[in-house]
Order: sequence, then C-alpha cells, then structure tokens
Amino acid sequence: MYAIIRTGDKQFRAEPGSTIRVPALGAEVGDTVTFDQVLVAATDEGVQVGAPTVAGATVLAEVVKHGKGAKITIFKRKRRKNYRRKQGHRQKYTDVRVSEIRAG
Repeated sequence: MYAIIRTGDKQFRAEPGSTIRVPALGAEVGDTVTFDQVLVAATDEGVQVGAPTVAGATVLAEVVKHGKGAKITIFKRKRRKNYRRKQGHRQKYTDVRVSEIRAG
C-alpha cells in the first residue's frame, strides 16, 4: 500500500511506517498532519489515479523533527566589471512519519 502526495509543490511517495522529508510545515513536533492532496492511492484492491486528486483519500503522518538542509553557495560574477555577489542558502524541511493511508 502506498500513495503519491503533493505538498510544497513537490510530490512524495508515502508508505505506512516510512519517514519522508517534506518542505517545512507549520506544525509542532509530535503533531499529526493530514495530507489531502493524494494523486495516486494504491491498495490491495487496485490503484486509484486522481484527476487531479483522489476524492476522499488522505494520508495521516506525525511530525518527527524540523531542520535545515545542507548549505549551498550562490556566486554571481561579471568579468571585467568588478561585480561579485556571494550568497548562501539552507532549505528548511520537516521529517514526517506516515502512520496511515486512507483511500477514498
């Protein structure tokens, strides 16, 4: 049993018991979050493909932790113009543990 969910303009494969890293959510550690944008839901009976989402399907998950990803460096430069800009970025994320998939 698995489901393909959309959160933060990205798609993730969720299976019961697995931990997935999604873009930062505004929930506290230990809270239960519900993902209702389920694009595909595969159960023992078969596969349901949404158009664009599966009606009535939800994925329940528990927030495990928040964090920041690895640092990336953005460097802009124009030759012979003395133009240099250096900037760093760390993307925030949330780890969630999938507890249940409810197919519509």
